[in-house]
Amino acid sequence: MGVDFYSVLRVNRNATQDDLKKAYKKLAMRWHPDKNPVDNEEAEAKFKQVCQAYDVLSDPQRRQIYDIYGEEGLNCGDPEDIFAEFFGGSGGVGDRAFKKSSVNGEGRNGNLKSKKVAAIESELTCSLEDLYRGARRKMRISRTVPDEFGKPKTIEETLKIDIKPGWKKGTKITFPEKGNQEPGTSPADLIFVVDERPHPLFKRDGNDLMNIIIKPGHEEVVPNEGMPISKDPTKKGNLRVKFDVVFPAKLSAEQKDDLRRVLGGGDNT
Repeated sequence: MGVDFYSVLRVNRNATQDDLKKAYKKLAMRWHPDKNPVDNEEAEAKFKQVCQAYDVLSDPQRRQIYDIYGEEGLNCGDPEDIFAEFFGGSGGVGDRAFKKSSVNGEGRNGNLKSKKVAAIESELTCSLEDLYRGARRKMRISRTVPDEFGKPKTIEETLKIDIKPGWKKGTKITFPEKGNQEPGTSPADLIFVVDERPHPLFKRDGNDLMNIIIKPGHEEVVPNEGMPISKDPTKKGNLRVKFDVVFPAKLSAEQKDDLRRVLGGGDNT
């Protein structure tokens, strides 16, 4: 457990926030180095310990982690910053040697260990129509976080993603701290990476759309779907499909209507 912060503040483990404030106010004023010029080194050490104890126990989340994992699971703040925040104004000690110290070498902003779980990436498959018009997608996620006792629990949540027109394959959408979390760390970020589903008619080239018109003699190549290669049977040649388009001599009324509809022509087309 390391240092017993409850003993440092002379309170029991069920102490309320008011109990902690009263204890800290009394002990911080007693051991402030400016009030103890004779035994300055001892006063600095005790003042620092009192400030660190209050810094942890006055924060419900940090107190909870301390109760489970002890001092090693936390970073404590700058004693002078804590004193100034509690009493208002400057601590009055200036740039003392102990001003930069803390239990784990971190400053006041290091409420929890700065370690962060690696970001989680998930694929967001979009149709070409979605990337053209835009769309809204609801993503159901589940993630693991510590409960009030530090044990892992799973929570479920629905995230909304507004797919913007023009997004490309590889576009990343980040939801900060919506990933898994371990005790004493910050939650991981959740990142969705756009993937583009192949379209049966169009291909995308940057911001351009390409459409291949089949004409007589057009050839399509399907890689590795031809004959096995004798010297290396694990490999195959390509399958080459050559189109021979036969145009009808006449069109029925129904066929003409179908063409008008497909080509977008009017009644007189």
